[in-house]
Amino acid sequence: MHISLNWLRFVTPSTKKPPRFHLSCLPSSSSCFSSVVFAMSYDKEIAAAKKAASLAARLCQKVQKALLQSDVQSKNDRTPVTVADYGSQALVSFMLQHEFPGEFSLVAEEDSKDLRKDGAQEIVERITKLVNDSLTIDGSYSVTLSTEDVLKAIDSGKSEGGSQGRHWVLDPIDGTKGFLRGDQYAIALALLDRGKVVLGVLACPNLPLAYISDANQHSPNNEVGCLFFAEVGGGTYMQPLDSSSTVKVQVSAVENPEEASLFESYEAAHSMHDLSSLIAQKLGVKAPPVRIDSQAKYGALSRGDGAIYLRLPHKGYREKIWDHAAGYIVVTEAGGVVTDAAGNPLDFSRGKYLDLDTGIIVTNQKLMPLLLKAVRESLEEKASSL
Repeated sequence: MHISLNWLRFVTPSTKKPPRFHLSCLPSSSSCFSSVVFAMSYDKEIAAAKKAASLAARLCQKVQKALLQSDVQSKNDRTPVTVADYGSQALVSFMLQHEFPGEFSLVAEEDSKDLRKDGAQEIVERITKLVNDSLTIDGSYSVTLSTEDVLKAIDSGKSEGGSQGRHWVLDPIDGTKGFLRGDQYAIALALLDRGKVVLGVLACPNLPLAYISDANQHSPNNEVGCLFFAEVGGGTYMQPLDSSSTVKVQVSAVENPEEASLFESYEAAHSMHDLSSLIAQKLGVKAPPVRIDSQAKYGALSRGDGAIYLRLPHKGYREKIWDHAAGYIVVTEAGGVVTDAAGNPLDFSRGKYLDLDTGIIVTNQKLMPLLLKAVRESLEEKASSL
């Protein structure tokens, strides 16, 4: 699906969705009767998640702009991206705890251990200023956080997750190397409820609003910055980061693999490009792979920019839930399918890690049987050649 910028620009904000319901059979002393049972609504949670991810994206944009201007990337100095990682996590953590002060659980990538070491005071102060500046810009919170408040907010991400209760899942900057290069990255936030992903938000500050290809990862008109969000049973929507105008998106309807385009990780260390190439060859995919960083790939796939995403890491790598939870629901609610390389559904209920067979594959329902066959044959071929 190619999204018209003119159409997107004039879409009015979505009206409030009607409550979803289903019929269920409830036991009584004499008989079983049908009753309308309203499905769980996550409207408050998704509104808070969108707000937090958007504000964190603005914080990260500020840091990335300074990073590129100072040419720090050539010095291999990770300090600015560390500031952005920590600042994004502290900001999202604080905002979610403010909105949901009761039982709060966050599974996130960072902790404050290194920030509490001698010599880290300056970076902690920089992070604190970034977070407070972001809160001031938002205007909803009349509070100034101390450095200790910020450190505690970062450490709120130490939850292990699991199959019981609710757990927010956050990658404060997904795609660190893309961030450093000035390319794609995402703030990825999801909510687990009893082990199931029930909502997800992807803030992609550098993703063009228009269709992307390998040769067009940057919009010529500087129209970049997308926010994707999805709620279980409610579909997937996209809006510009700086606008509330939304459009519902769907994955590609391509049925012929020769017409499909394929996404994979930019970094060869994150996915075996040679294996992806073999799979594409077996499918007859003609277009070259589109290589971009982060869960921005899930967002782009959800609106039909490509039809297939392969993530096939090297042996021994364990996938973390924060690298996939938000992207997973954004794609599945847009009509896509996400499995491991053996066709098994992803299980987010086992803590911080996903137990997978080989890797993750994503496509539409029509292409999935063909893709699974090509993946299986390619894995067998690769194994026999060792």
